Amino acid sequence: MSKSRKSPNNSRDAARPRRQTSRSVEPAGQSSPRVVVSPGPFEPTWDSLRTYQCPEWFRDAKFGIWAHWGPQCVPMYGDWYARSMYIEGNDQYRHHWRIYGHPSKFGYKDIVKLWKAEKFDPDELMDLYVEAGAKYFVAQAVHHDNFDNWNSRHHKWNAVKVGPRKDIVGLWHEAARNRGLRFGVSEHLGATFKWFAPNKDCDKTGPYAGVPYDGNDPAYEDLYLPNKGAILDGWYTANSWWHQRWLERMTDLVDQHQPDLLYSDGVVPFGEVGLRLIAHLYNTSAGLHGGVNEAVYNQKSTDPEVYPVGVLDIERGGQPDIFPHPWQTDTCVGGWFYDVRQVYKTPQHVVEMLVDIVSKNGNMLLNLTQRPDGTLDEECLYIARSMARWIKVNGEGLYGTRPWKVAGEGSTEPQGGAFKEAAVKWTSQDFRFTSKAGGVYAFLMKWPDDGKALIKSLALKRSPRVSGVRLLGLKTNLPFEQTESGLAIHLPDKPTSEYAHGLHIKLA
Repeated sequence: MSKSRKSPNNSRDAARPRRQTSRSVEPAGQSSPRVVVSPGPFEPTWDSLRTYQCPEWFRDAKFGIWAHWGPQCVPMYGDWYARSMYIEGNDQYRHHWRIYGHPSKFGYKDIVKLWKAEKFDPDELMDLYVEAGAKYFVAQAVHHDNFDNWNSRHHKWNAVKVGPRKDIVGLWHEAARNRGLRFGVSEHLGATFKWFAPNKDCDKTGPYAGVPYDGNDPAYEDLYLPNKGAILDGWYTANSWWHQRWLERMTDLVDQHQPDLLYSDGVVPFGEVGLRLIAHLYNTSAGLHGGVNEAVYNQKSTDPEVYPVGVLDIERGGQPDIFPHPWQTDTCVGGWFYDVRQVYKTPQHVVEMLVDIVSKNGNMLLNLTQRPDGTLDEECLYIARSMARWIKVNGEGLYGTRPWKVAGEGSTEPQGGAFKEAAVKWTSQDFRFTSKAGGVYAFLMKWPDDGKALIKSLALKRSPRVSGVRLLGLKTNLPFEQTESGLAIHLPDKPTSEYAHGLHIKLA
């Protein structure tokens, strides 16, 4: 999932290429076996898949953690490294040449061999993520770099055979299940055919002008792909061989791990081919749960004719108001892959995003960037531990809740839409609301200097009578008055958490 995009592909709704420049015939000698959709309640058609209902576990969970982790973390120089290292003049190209050698000599095939994950401890990390409040965990199965992080039956460039020589997805899966978390996987493979084409280029200037990059070596075509001339003028290719290749690998992933969630980095890939995978995912889940699907499929089209087949995902952004369907934000504390240059979000920013998202019927999926050895740096650990402290006090106002009649009140509003997640300056008049079991949770986004809070949405004419108010983290009720102007609450001298202070309001 690749993100701070400089490509012409910032809009993932551009699912179909405007023009086809890559090969559209199956390479000789590489026929693919037929992929069978598991039997069950769903057919691989739009009409059938639009009957999808989001499972309650996802609606209740609210917060998940994502390991957006793979061999592109090795240089510790950011996202899209496997592509940009082959683009002359790019920062990552210069870094690669100066640190590892020119990409005609030392290519991505050599980078993946350097990924050892030698300190990777999924149990220790999962304990941290549970403490930080995650109710589901998502492992990156394959990024655009065409490297599978599981024991792939159809692709030899995988983490069991190359690099770590560990089933990374399998280890994550076991750790998550052992702690009662729902387990998901992300796939970013659909775009790879076009995305990875720069490995076929060469420098235009300098001492290596005209010398082909190592992606031209036919000995490594299984990693670098038969994609010479492909241009990233749309997210997906029309190449039918690649469609089949994608489907068999993704079906293998579902068969091995039966995920509760599958995330595609884009809109539904390849039309009817993508529908086959979604139906297989849902039917596999139904077979494990008494005929009822409990799986979630994430994709990024905002077309209302598309997202009912699963759950809409908005990358690094949010909704302007309550959305009628469950949805998800995927975001990260810094860059998508570890980057020594990144400035991280503060714990306060992450928590405030989470509260705003949940008030609008959404979930947050958060990536904490791992170093190549599998560990988190001190800043990521600080963010996770800060969230743990906040969740311990305020989690009851998130988990299992549903949107209230309004998402919030106050003049401050984050921008809606993808790639719009800048921190905002909240005021003591800003609230975000959730509801559960006949009560309302009001998150005061900034603690008032005078110790008084006024919630206008709970004025007598606009709301049932309030019978009690409690600051989360305290057992005793707070004094309040409910008038025609609103619910006036007298707060204690000190808050119980550092930011986004949760109030439970009991309605008569």
